[in-house]
Amino acid sequence: MPYDLSKPLVIGISSRALFDLEEENKIFEEEGLEAYIKYQINNELKVLQPGAGFELVKAFLRLNDLKPDSRLVEVIIMSRNSPDTSLRIFNSIEKYGLDITRAALTGGASAAPYLQSFYTDLFLSANIEDVQDAINNDVAAGLLLTNSAHPEKKNKVDQIRIAFDGDAVLFGAEAERIYQHAGIEAFKEHERSHANEPLSKGPFANFLTALSNIQSMFPDREDALIRTALVTSRNAPAHERAIKTLRAWNVRIDEAFFLGGVSKKEILDKFGAHIFFDDQHAHTDPAAEVVASAVVPYREGDNPLE
Repeated sequence: MPYDLSKPLVIGISSRALFDLEEENKIFEEEGLEAYIKYQINNELKVLQPGAGFELVKAFLRLNDLKPDSRLVEVIIMSRNSPDTSLRIFNSIEKYGLDITRAALTGGASAAPYLQSFYTDLFLSANIEDVQDAINNDVAAGLLLTNSAHPEKKNKVDQIRIAFDGDAVLFGAEAERIYQHAGIEAFKEHERSHANEPLSKGPFANFLTALSNIQSMFPDREDALIRTALVTSRNAPAHERAIKTLRAWNVRIDEAFFLGGVSKKEILDKFGAHIFFDDQHAHTDPAAEVVASAVVPYREGDNPLE
């Protein structure tokens, strides 16, 4: 029988998000495709260094050790590389002992059309076009900042720590739109008056639910396998609606920080996130100095600034 990808958590990741391919990407941008192909083939046996998403993937794959008869996570390479230039990627995967055996190699075309075919729950890429296409097709996706810090020195690799912004990431963008167009006081009053009305689901709501489902499989573990945090610029009185929304969704969030304009960077550093998702570069760019960070673009037509 064919392997059913609808059951495990499926993470699609580009080769440049998994490995440090910035030098190779520079060759592609400055010298063209043929120079890139030649470089990759000539360096086929040279192992790539870990990229911004490496530690997150490594930690997720370790979850499969807990249920050897039923895999919890599948990681699939979603790359614009051609089959001919992909051998260096697979050689590096083998060298690091990563349990990744599947790939979609699109030879320069967008990988986004194939995400739903692989039942992808999360897509990480350094290509904004692919990430935007994924978001537009209801797949949780983030533009991984390739200069992001590697959190391997801060985390136990066997506990996955993921931090999310609220509006336009876990939640829809409607409240953010009120803030952008009417100001902070109108936003606070709207959220106060709608505190008992759950916010709509944002692009990462289903991914958070999937994480919560995995957490519920191991309720008796002393150390949680996955620890999540909401790190938002909301503060009182807008905090109440966010909390009640998560309660209505029946999902677990382990920590919450309602910062009201305070920098997120220091909080994320102490939390030790494997990755942080936010819709604004104003938050992800400084955060990337201390934790791996990914920008979540607005779905086409949902930009609250428009």
